[in-house]
Amino acid sequence: MRRSIPLVAATLGLALTLAACSGSGDEPAADSTTTAAAADGGSLTIWVDETRQDAVAAAAATFEKETGATVELVLKNFGDIRADFLAQVPTGEGPDITVGAHDWLGELTTNGVVAPIELGDKASEFEPVSIEAFTQDGQVYGLPYAVENIALIRNTALAATAPATWDEAVAAGQAAGSKYPILIQTGVEGDPYTYYPLQTSFGAPVFTQNDDGTYNPELALGGENGNAFATWLQAQGAAGVLSTDITYDIAVDAFAKGESPFIIGGPWMIDSFEGLDLAIDPIPAAGSQPAQPFVGVSGFYVSAQSKNALLANDFLVNYMATEDAQLALYEAGNRPPALIAAADSAAADPITDGFRKVGAAAVPMPSIPEMGSVWAFWGVTEANIISGAAEPVAAWEKMVTDIEGALGS
Repeated sequence: MRRSIPLVAATLGLALTLAACSGSGDEPAADSTTTAAAADGGSLTIWVDETRQDAVAAAAATFEKETGATVELVLKNFGDIRADFLAQVPTGEGPDITVGAHDWLGELTTNGVVAPIELGDKASEFEPVSIEAFTQDGQVYGLPYAVENIALIRNTALAATAPATWDEAVAAGQAAGSKYPILIQTGVEGDPYTYYPLQTSFGAPVFTQNDDGTYNPELALGGENGNAFATWLQAQGAAGVLSTDITYDIAVDAFAKGESPFIIGGPWMIDSFEGLDLAIDPIPAAGSQPAQPFVGVSGFYVSAQSKNALLANDFLVNYMATEDAQLALYEAGNRPPALIAAADSAAADPITDGFRKVGAAAVPMPSIPEMGSVWAFWGVTEANIISGAAEPVAAWEKMVTDIEGALGS
């Protein structure tokens, strides 16, 4: 499965109060200065993980100074935030703002724990796909700060030019004489996230989409196009180009050793490839349509139970949607910023620029709750087809039927 830059586990509930006049992080959280500031400008509680902590703290310090408000940062393990937010907000607990991922949106709105934010004209200053990802029923529910997607990572010493099609990539890999013509993490459980751009190139997206890019809970990965993709998977497995033996770790290690000119993956892999001259290219289409990977967008949500919703909106729109704040988040997380001005600055790095360009033509990962019913059937089916354990069309059609059953269709 996809791997992101590891988040260092943090002690839950560690509160870091950022008092406007505090000269030390050791100041008590409820001293007279903090109380006076809170009375003057209100207060916010924000959940952050360790990766985002310093960038949010810097923006919060400016916010406190300029508004007289106080901001308490609560440091949490990112993997716990979603469940804790869902559990605490309905009880009137939890933060005013939390960091989160856009694909939580369906579950958060279904449970009524998040409120829309008002971006106004500021919305036009963000990468369109980042706003699209946080939009539901015409309302924006998150302040985007980073965009994440996979692309074709190329070792330029083994392949001087980018392949335009999948067949060109395979041919270039074979001509290079490397052990693997192209690397894609698969494993026995499959990896539909990484395989998705190849699937879309056959015209078989997972769900149907509306004109505004939002998803309907209607499967679109079946039919003739889905069967064509399944048939292609089997052919590539039979030819030895794709293999369930290739796990994430094996793929990354092989590419780092120069055993393939190409690997499909994300920015979380780049640190493993130190010393290689890399280029970031669009994923070559295997079918007749463009290969569109999923985009994951990170951002900030406002609690539906916040007693300081206007203050929270002010902090996000005027202090986290700035070039300085978004570049600080970029430097911490190594993902292209969502704010266009910050993304333009970050694009001075060719690796970042490459992922950004591929992401501009990608599609948001569905945030509708129904997406949770898709993954298990999808990945195992792909793996069984690639390994030859299943007949492609029959297996793919059974997968569609099983998913429809899980969805109650």
